[in-house]
Amino acid sequence: MEDTAPPDPAPGISEVASAPPRPRALVGWRLLSLFYDLWPVLALWMLVALPFVVLDAVLAGDVRHNIAPGSVLSHLQFLASLGVAGLYATLSWRRGGQTLGMRPWRLKLIATHGGAPGWKALWLRFAVGLLSLLAGGLGFWWAWFDRDRLAWHDRASGTRLVRVPKR
Repeated sequence: MEDTAPPDPAPGISEVASAPPRPRALVGWRLLSLFYDLWPVLALWMLVALPFVVLDAVLAGDVRHNIAPGSVLSHLQFLASLGVAGLYATLSWRRGGQTLGMRPWRLKLIATHGGAPGWKALWLRFAVGLLSLLAGGLGFWWAWFDRDRLAWHDRASGTRLVRVPKR
């Protein structure tokens, strides 16, 4: 006697029902963590600016003026500030998958394969995320339309943000 399973009453429905739910875009949580991370980054920028201000005062012989916009010193200060912001983000992501701003909202950065992302992926994520912010946050808003709910910097770097469950 042949052992057969009963026919599926609605082919394709059980496959859809068993598919994993679509991940959340986490756009609101991302923006909250960015706002929170703004404060330690501002403090780091102030520390970075200090030697440039002192150097400018020594070179100019006058402490009552600002660094001239467009000068070599102002460009170097901008690059140093950008670099320290990148170090803050990439070192935080590499160390524990979270910046200070990601911790209160339980966001964690992982590679799409589930492990820890490498340095190249982290710096690429920072660079594309910065471009996304400069484009009015368009790369962040894109996560609402992306099939995997990934922002531009997630997709470019092979990383994703996940929300860690409460303990």
